[in-house]
Order: sequence, then C-alpha cells, then structure tokens
Amino acid sequence: MAIKSMLHPRNQHREGYDFERLIVKSPELEAFTKRNPRGQMTINFQDMDAVRMLNRALLMTHYEVDFWDIPASFLCPPIPGRVDYIHYLADLLAESNGKEIPHGPEIKALDIGTGASLVYPLTGQHEYGWDFTGVDIDPVSIKSARQICQRNELKIRLRRQNNPEDIFQGVVGPGDIFHVTLCNPPFHASLAQAEEGTRRKWRNLGKGHSAELNFGGQNAELWCPGGEIGFIARMIEQSMNIAEQCLWFTCLVSKKDNLKPLFRLLNKAKVAELKVVEMAQGQKTSRFIAWTYYPERQRSL
Repeated sequence: MAIKSMLHPRNQHREGYDFERLIVKSPELEAFTKRNPRGQMTINFQDMDAVRMLNRALLMTHYEVDFWDIPASFLCPPIPGRVDYIHYLADLLAESNGKEIPHGPEIKALDIGTGASLVYPLTGQHEYGWDFTGVDIDPVSIKSARQICQRNELKIRLRRQNNPEDIFQGVVGPGDIFHVTLCNPPFHASLAQAEEGTRRKWRNLGKGHSAELNFGGQNAELWCPGGEIGFIARMIEQSMNIAEQCLWFTCLVSKKDNLKPLFRLLNKAKVAELKVVEMAQGQKTSRFIAWTYYPERQRSL
C-alpha cells in the first residue's frame, strides 16, 4: 500500500486501511466491503452503517477498544483525521517539554463537545496515556460516551454542559488544571446550511444526492447560532476567565477565511502567543488554532 505521507508521521493509518487485518479483528466489517475498480478492498463511505462498522474495526484493531457503538444518526467521525489532531497536539506540548513527546496521565486534556463517539479520548488515551475529560451539551451523547467507558473499563471523566451558550463555564471547576483543550466545533450556522454543505460535498465527490447529513450528525454536532466563528468567539472570550487553568487552548477551524477574525479576537484577548497548525489529510488541509496566556518561560509541563 502506498504511504499516505500527508498524515502525521506517528499516525497508524498512514498506509491506508488494512481490511484483511480489520476483518480478522471485527468480522462484521466484511459484509460491508467491496472491490473498487482497481481491485482494492474498500467500503461505501456514503453508507453510514458501513462507516460505523469501519470505525468500530479501526478502534478495536489499533486502539484496543473492545466495545464501540453510537446511536443511529449521530456523527460518525473519520478516525485517521481525528487522531491526527491528537498527534499534532502532542507535538505542541513537546515544545514545553524539552522537545520530548509527553506521555502519561499527568497530562490533562479537555475535550469540548466529546460527542457520542468519544473518539478523541479513546485514541488519545491509547496513544499517549493522557488523562481526558470530555464535555458535551447533549444528554444522549453523554450517555453513549459513558457506556463506551464502562464497557471498556476506561477512566475518562464526562461532564454535561447544561448551558449551550457556555463553553468552559459550568464544566471547568476552580480546582481544574488542563495542559490542553481540543474541540471540533459545529461548522454551520443553521440546519439548512448544514444540509447544503452535505449536498455540496457529495456532488464534489461525484456521489450524487444523499439525504443523510455529512457522516451523520445531530444539531449540536453540526450547527449552532453564529456558526464556527460564533462558537470559537465564545470559546476565546470564556478562555480569559480560566487563563491560568490551561496551558494551551486549541480548536479546529474548518475554513481558512475564518482565521483573520479569530486573530483579531485573540489579539484583543491579549494572549501571550497564538499558533495555527496545519494538518494535510488526503486531498484536503485542515487546521487548528492554538493560544496560550502563559509567557514562554512559564510553559514547562
């Protein structure tokens, strides 16, 4: 298999999907596989059941997750891209750790909008052993994430955010300290915008029309008032209130054009440093924005 060199060097999925290995670990996947015109094994990525089964096999095979499932119609995230974010966060933290990648439960990570899939804590805990706290506003997502934790006997703290206007307030206590936050924010400003985004994606992929939202997804996972900029703006504003409780705040940014207004907000917040980390995944480039209130001399882990 050709190496997907665009993924992070430590990403286990750089060589693509080894379906034979995945099927050995999760035989149910075989029913969803097919051969593409080049004779390679693949799945129909427009089929949400197939994507869910692939994710289950990937988590079982690569991340020692014995049980994984999510409610029907919930967001089914692509594992390789999600875990890339984790690896780049490890690189970011290494800058404050003598250039060594930090491992172990001493590293505290806060996952904003952890979702029903719990994908960031599952992969991040396996790869680096970090201590994760996941928060979400949706009770069904929290219930699903809690079931995944219990069935796999994992120690991941889960907290319900009761106020959709709040990001950190209500879920970060005065005694909490985090080394890093991570977040995959809602991209769209409305349900109609989310649906149009899905139609555009399937057209670009030559897949025709799909009635399904992009890889599934509930309202809180795909859209919120103000869209991505509005969500991250609230995150920046509230981060000022817990500036000393977190070393690096980070969040994915789907559109490059959104960076400029976010830079203005961060400069207004008088952060000590801000970064944009680009991640190339297949044919697209994603990125996350990172900011800290700590001067460089005070950032040792």
